[in-house]
Amino acid sequence: MTKARAAASAAAGFTLALLAVATPPGLAQEGVSADMAARQSEAETRQAELRDRIDALQKDIDARESARKEAADALRESETAISRINRRLDELATQRKQAGGELERLEDAIVAQNKELGVRREELAAQLRTQYASGLSPWTAMLSGDDPQEIGRNLGYLDYVSRARADALARLQRELQRLSDLQQAADTRRAEIQKVETDTGAQKDALVAQQRTRATLLAKLDGQLSAQRSEANRLDRDNQRLSRVIGDLEKQIEAARKAAEAARKAEAARRAEAARKAAAAAEAARKAEAERRAQAERDARREAAARAEAARRADEATRARMAAEDAARAREAAQAAARAKAMEPSAEERVSAVKEPIRGSAQATLPPAGGFKGLKSGLTPPVPGQVMARFGSSRPEGGVWRGVLLKAAEGAPVKAVAAGTVVYADWLRGFGNLLIVDHGEQYLTVYAYNQSLLRRVGDVVRAGEAVAAAGSTGGQVDSGLYFEVRHRGAPVDPYQFISR
Repeated sequence: MTKARAAASAAAGFTLALLAVATPPGLAQEGVSADMAARQSEAETRQAELRDRIDALQKDIDARESARKEAADALRESETAISRINRRLDELATQRKQAGGELERLEDAIVAQNKELGVRREELAAQLRTQYASGLSPWTAMLSGDDPQEIGRNLGYLDYVSRARADALARLQRELQRLSDLQQAADTRRAEIQKVETDTGAQKDALVAQQRTRATLLAKLDGQLSAQRSEANRLDRDNQRLSRVIGDLEKQIEAARKAAEAARKAEAARRAEAARKAAAAAEAARKAEAERRAQAERDARREAAARAEAARRADEATRARMAAEDAARAREAAQAAARAKAMEPSAEERVSAVKEPIRGSAQATLPPAGGFKGLKSGLTPPVPGQVMARFGSSRPEGGVWRGVLLKAAEGAPVKAVAAGTVVYADWLRGFGNLLIVDHGEQYLTVYAYNQSLLRRVGDVVRAGEAVAAAGSTGGQVDSGLYFEVRHRGAPVDPYQFISR
């Protein structure tokens, strides 16, 4: 059995014993059932609040899961794009390497062609010098005066040589131009590759920056999701503990209901049996009296018929007997009155009997005969501290405040706002050391976060009586008092009853 279950069972047992002394059996059982029903209603309200917080937290977790998925998808897209860019950069590096090899080959070819051109130019120059030195020219051939056929052959030879030299020079020039064009195209291609590499590198840098940003966001979302899952698990465990408390209360309420039903049936049977016996005794007395009177009348008539003297004597005897009976009844009444007076306590004893509960402990105090009358307005707050959170305002962890949070120093006395009976005094997850007072008319007050509890279940407390010491139990950071007012199990604004 858990600590909460043991406390609830002890509370129910003590309450049953107290009500059994103070009230008849049927009323005691009804009082216990009403008390535990109020506690069950309060626990169910708290459970509904926990479930609302769990649902809200789960929705937030789902939203963050969706955001995390989107961030993960975006991160995957960035990493895929970076992979494509790396592949493109690798391809460009290969192309640049190939272009570099082609440029080197072209430059080697240009150098070779330039050398060849130089050789050809030297050869042409040598030929021109030889021709000049030999005097062989179209003009000298024509003016030499030689045979015209010889002159024609010389001119034809000169023309052939000139054309061959010109063609060779033209071919060299074209080859050089082609090599120059190829080199220019290669330079252009290399510049284009360099520009594509630069642009692609910039894209890669931007994608890497996006990747880092998205990875950071993903890590942040993972941290938030982890924290929220932990909070959801904690709330779920609180809800399970509260469900167990509610289950125990339901069992106790059912047991109390059955006990009350059995007590009512037993009381009804006892009263029916007493009524039957009383009716039988009355009927027997009536018959006996009727028989006595009939016998007396018969005797009187018989004696009257015998002689008048006998009737007179019989009449006197009857009167004497009746007088004796009256005297006996009077004596019995006087003796009963004397015995009753002897058993009646003296005035001093009555005063002592009234004062004795006041001198005893608070646990011996009994509720008033008509029960407590609930709460009224203008009550003194349980602690005089500053209001840190008001009824209905939003809580940082989700949901709203069902009561008020009052600032109080560690160990400061927490006082009951009105007279009532303590129905719960134990530690509860999320509330720390918790004390609940029943004020009648289905009004309850709740005092939580206490450092210590000064009263136990079943204690009757007066308004302004210290019932606990303020603290920071239940996982609180600062010392204070959490105070609730419940009516028919539903939370209401405490400032409807306590003064500001």
